[in-house]
Amino acid sequence: MGDEGSHGYTVDEALSSLGFGTFQGAALVFAGIGWFSDAMEVTLLSFIGPALESEWSVSPTEESFLSTAIFGGMIVGSYFFGFIADAYGRRMGIRGVAIVTFATGLLSAFSPDYKSLVVLRFLVGFGAAGGHVYSSWFLEFIPTFNRGVWMLIMSFLWVIGELLETSLAWLIMPRWGWRWLLALTSVPSLTMLLLSSFAPETPRYLFMKGRKNEAVRVLERVALINRKELPTGSLVSDHRRTKPDEENVPSEETPLLSSESKKRGVKRYLGSLPELFSSDLLGITLLIWIMFFSCIFAYYGIQLMISALSSGQSDCHSLSILPENAQNDSLYINVLIACLAEIPGLLLPMLLVERLGRKLCMEILTMLTLILLLPLLSHRNGSVTTALLVGSRMFISATYNTLCLYMEEVYPTSVRASGYGLATSVGKIGGMICPLVAVGLVRGCHQTLAVIFFGGVILISGVAVLFFPFETKGRGLMDVVSNKE
Repeated sequence: MGDEGSHGYTVDEALSSLGFGTFQGAALVFAGIGWFSDAMEVTLLSFIGPALESEWSVSPTEESFLSTAIFGGMIVGSYFFGFIADAYGRRMGIRGVAIVTFATGLLSAFSPDYKSLVVLRFLVGFGAAGGHVYSSWFLEFIPTFNRGVWMLIMSFLWVIGELLETSLAWLIMPRWGWRWLLALTSVPSLTMLLLSSFAPETPRYLFMKGRKNEAVRVLERVALINRKELPTGSLVSDHRRTKPDEENVPSEETPLLSSESKKRGVKRYLGSLPELFSSDLLGITLLIWIMFFSCIFAYYGIQLMISALSSGQSDCHSLSILPENAQNDSLYINVLIACLAEIPGLLLPMLLVERLGRKLCMEILTMLTLILLLPLLSHRNGSVTTALLVGSRMFISATYNTLCLYMEEVYPTSVRASGYGLATSVGKIGGMICPLVAVGLVRGCHQTLAVIFFGGVILISGVAVLFFPFETKGRGLMDVVSNKE
């Protein structure tokens, strides 16, 4: 046992030797279906509101509450499915997300009244909030080299989901109505549920749990599909490799996670929280929360400013960015254009993350967002205002996607999914309260004040990036907190 560590290989070394091959390509398709299925469920809210107003005579407040219900479900579901993925495995988390999202999404199509629809859409939000588990699963199969680019390509699939839902709504709504749209939107989640039976558990998670033989079998399967060979030797742990006098692989009885992870009930549900708030991770956790809150607050706030100014909802006609005769343009075209605008914002970090690193990339994108907002401190004509708002939305979206990549790399495997979920919950709180600022100030003729407010939030996020402790570019993923350098 003394020289096993020197002749063994780690999970990172195994994945690097296997490269990004056929297996990873299939994994990207699998995780991508789940990712854009969640995007579809969220995007459809843009289209069913007017239909409900006509069919059920819902008020504007009730229509807004439907969106609030989805956000509420997401706040609860984000951490819940992260906990499931960390405690019981990525596959279990994926199946749970797919079951809840599909079942409640389909049942939404048969809602007999407004109240039942709100409850079901809350549950859809609860399920869709677990979409980050797909991302964690995919991340743990990617070799370190170019890991950032492939994770951002997966983020690109969220935009594909938005575009697909917009196109589907454009085709279905005028002909068959909102119920058919809800039913068809649930199909990708059903596809994920069926495909999850063939998806393996990640070797990193299995090894962390002490299930070494299962981890090796998964790596051998990946090697077979990629037509590559694993390194020689035995699978060993990174953090024990420098201690040749100790057992390199934890046993089933002594997994890398602390004994707390074996407890049931409430204590097990909260099992990852002590690690997230430990002295090693507390600073990172708080900085990530600040970033998530700021990015989501600014993203949805800027989008609501665009909507308020382009729909004539402002009490000040001078603040409208569209002429009166153009304010009834097709909803589908407007949403389609807004989604397409995010594509350049995704391509930019794809080019930068592996060259400049995650931290510098986030800093550049944050500052570009702020620079595009500053000219709006004074009123501009409609086309200039539109271009500046859409551009700032594009860059803050790119900042968010880069942040998600950094967060998944900086958190160890033992808390990766639950840490992501908890941060997403904090961010969704920002998404819930931003309408009070964005819509309220714009409708009240206070565009300058709204820009100052959002600019300040974006500036805070830019400062937070400077305090992230280290760059994750080119680093292997950590398994446990004690493995942190």
